[in-house]
Amino acid sequence: MCGITGFIDFNKKSNLDTLQKMTDVLHHRGPDDSGYSFFDETNLQIGLGHRRLSILDLSKHGHQPMLFENLEIVYNGEVYNFQEIREELEKENYSFDSDSDTEVILKAYHKWGIKAVDKFNGMFAISIYDKQNQKLILIRDRAGVKPFYWYWKDDLFMFGSELKSFHEHERFKKVINNDALALYLQYGYILQPHTIFENTYKIRSGHYLEIYLNTKKIKETVYWNVIDFYNKPKLGISEDEAIEKMEKLLKSAFEYRMVSNVPVGVFLSGGYDSSIVTALLQHERPEKINTFTIGFYEKGFDESPYAKQVAEHLGTNHTEYYCTQKDALEIIPKLADMYDEPFGDSSAIPTALVSQLARKDVTVSLSADGGDEIFAGYGKYEKAIVYHENLSKIPRSLRKMAAWFLDVIDLNYMPFAKKIGNFETKFEKIKNLLTAENPVAIMKYLSQPYTSNEVNKLLLCDTKKQKNNFDNFKFLNIRNDEVNQMLAIDYQTYMVDDILTKVDRATMSVGLEGREPLLDHRIIEFAAQLPSHLKYGNGDKKWILKQITHKYLPKEMMDRPKMGFAVPITEWFKDELKEYFLYYLNEDRLNKEELFDAKEVVKQREKYLNGEKENVQRLWFILMFEMWYERWM
Repeated sequence: MCGITGFIDFNKKSNLDTLQKMTDVLHHRGPDDSGYSFFDETNLQIGLGHRRLSILDLSKHGHQPMLFENLEIVYNGEVYNFQEIREELEKENYSFDSDSDTEVILKAYHKWGIKAVDKFNGMFAISIYDKQNQKLILIRDRAGVKPFYWYWKDDLFMFGSELKSFHEHERFKKVINNDALALYLQYGYILQPHTIFENTYKIRSGHYLEIYLNTKKIKETVYWNVIDFYNKPKLGISEDEAIEKMEKLLKSAFEYRMVSNVPVGVFLSGGYDSSIVTALLQHERPEKINTFTIGFYEKGFDESPYAKQVAEHLGTNHTEYYCTQKDALEIIPKLADMYDEPFGDSSAIPTALVSQLARKDVTVSLSADGGDEIFAGYGKYEKAIVYHENLSKIPRSLRKMAAWFLDVIDLNYMPFAKKIGNFETKFEKIKNLLTAENPVAIMKYLSQPYTSNEVNKLLLCDTKKQKNNFDNFKFLNIRNDEVNQMLAIDYQTYMVDDILTKVDRATMSVGLEGREPLLDHRIIEFAAQLPSHLKYGNGDKKWILKQITHKYLPKEMMDRPKMGFAVPITEWFKDELKEYFLYYLNEDRLNKEELFDAKEVVKQREKYLNGEKENVQRLWFILMFEMWYERWM
């Protein structure tokens, strides 16, 4: 729902026209209405802008910015339990003019201040201008479902749902953050709080920012941290008790996310996560739920038959569409605009397609993201554990010595290396794994298409390591075994900065509100306190989720290897999509930018196009950056 933006200009060089441009560039996030508040004060100017996607209270009473006494709000998201909070406020003699959650948020903040956020169950990016206390407060939801950016340079503060708003202000300085570029090449996404630009940041999930107008002081505070729940004593409950409690939480969370005054649907892949969301919602519901699936003609990537089987068993109103190279070609030119920061997850293509498909019939769609990070669904966890167990058998001093030895070897004196596909990367990863102290570090290294040494070789600029949420491993206590350690860190890294970014931009690009029922904070708070064998038991991933799912769907229907939402880019790039590599990964073009070692990029490109073993994902990352650079720089 919606897009928000605004600024505080202590130089007083902004105007209403700039605010309107910053706001209206977010038209795709909110096509139904717009609102602007511009304050020209003695020492500063403040602008608040809002684009509305009408979901609750479709009348003009839901218009933003919304004012109550000394407070003015612009807000993006949903607070699903707003009716309960409203009833609580009504007992405190608050009255309401609308049926929107916006008014409830505003008056809850008026009553309880920042403590009101502890009551909110939902996804949100909230900006409140407190005129009495002369501050602006920005709040991001616990999991980070809703994006929230800010910029601070030369006495200009800006905030927004997407970076594209900042480009509309003439004093936004577009300087590439080379350290963030290095992060992008390593992971395919940029970890919070960093962004691709200097002086520009993401508000961290579970945090709020206060900007004090009299002193220009900016203070960031954490109000919720998933690690706090992982660090609590693990619950000593039986398997049956855990299943019963989790099922109740799932039902409550899913039903909350059906609250809407517009049609709602579900993205259904046929895997456990989306299937349990669909099953619990369709169970005992008289009307058919709308479900949507994207399939592929390439058999190794196609989950649509499984989704159709689930839909038929549950009796949903099912729609499927098969993605082709032609569809991909139509989506790829839009990615740089859709993701206005370099973004390398190629599953953005089918996510955009399924969003377009769903938007024809519904305005709200439920996704099942977070299930893998909460219930241990990824194969990388198992792989990291095996590596850690095997490496732990080697004395630490010996591992360090071996890593040092490998570091001084010149690969040019190893002629057999050229016969092994991606040998240099594998060689670099072995060095990293030898020095890894824990399974989280191993998981991180296994997830990187480019190692840090390879990134330094690829980039012409000097870079230094940036602190990010992978560093939060040190805050996990001894109550957490290796499984829970990886889950906690994945929740704060890959899930928020890759998966949730992907879904938000894809859905909002077509004015579709994406909701995340598995990311109800009550689910993760409970799951974090469960012993890991209830999530990853005897090698069985998502153990507790599977036990619940099998109550509603036959086990024989669900038990199959996990596929994920992958895209057959390896097959596609050697045909129609090949031209993108030839055009964007061009030596002359790269030399003009002075960011990449052009010869190194072209060498990787040619190896791939000549049929040698080269990781196409690495080239895709560079391609996505180049297309972003062309659009925004």
